[in-house]
Amino acid sequence: MRRLLIRPGAIGDCILSLPALERWKADYTEVWVPSQVVPLVRFADAVQGIASTGLDALELSPRLIERLRSLDSIMSWYGSNREDFRETVRQLGLPFAFLPALPPAHGRIHAADFFLRQAGCDGPAIPRIDCPRLAADVRNSAVIHPFSGGARKNWPLEKYHELARRMTISVEWCAGPQEPLDGAVRFDNLYELACWLACARVYIGNDSGVTHLAAAAGAPVVAIFGPTDPMVWGPRGNVRVIHRPLEEISVDDVLDAIEKSLKTAC
Repeated sequence: MRRLLIRPGAIGDCILSLPALERWKADYTEVWVPSQVVPLVRFADAVQGIASTGLDALELSPRLIERLRSLDSIMSWYGSNREDFRETVRQLGLPFAFLPALPPAHGRIHAADFFLRQAGCDGPAIPRIDCPRLAADVRNSAVIHPFSGGARKNWPLEKYHELARRMTISVEWCAGPQEPLDGAVRFDNLYELACWLACARVYIGNDSGVTHLAAAAGAPVVAIFGPTDPMVWGPRGNVRVIHRPLEEISVDDVLDAIEKSLKTAC
């Protein structure tokens, strides 16, 4: 069985899909994901960024059609809401099965469990990224990533700075390549970032892809959620979630969650 898995979406969405993707592993498994997510897919025989395949084009090239026809099964979240694309692959006779990219609005099933059910398996689904984490590698420091994909999901930056001043262990700040934060640690490769996060005493961040990454890498995580429902979209693993309107979450609330997380990790 030669199988292709196509998973577009944000970093967090792709991480929550990992248990389902791994469940679909076949004799030969190829995975197409956003280019930044490519380093996180460790189980496949081949991994490629979606944009580099030509699949984002309005028309499929003859070369791409030939490549897709060489496969026995294509499980795709890409195109599930694009009727024109679905009709094109149907007319070409390509072996696509399209999957809903979002869990239903009702029911509050966790997204990772929803994706795993699509692969024919019940949860709970716990995304895992295999990162080396030897005891000697664990740093006696907390990592803070104070950003996310949208400003409405961000706990105020000044509260993060107050949190850092009041913590009893040292703090390392983390930011993406385009996120403005002086002195922050930055990685271009998400797997290298995951391995670095795995060795933190604790990670603190918003509802973001990096928070999902830290949890999947095995770090103790304190996740600050405001408008998003963590029962559906929360990270999984050694995670404590604080979920309230962001303006109602105090520094003391987060410090309490960090203290409990550190005690659990000891």
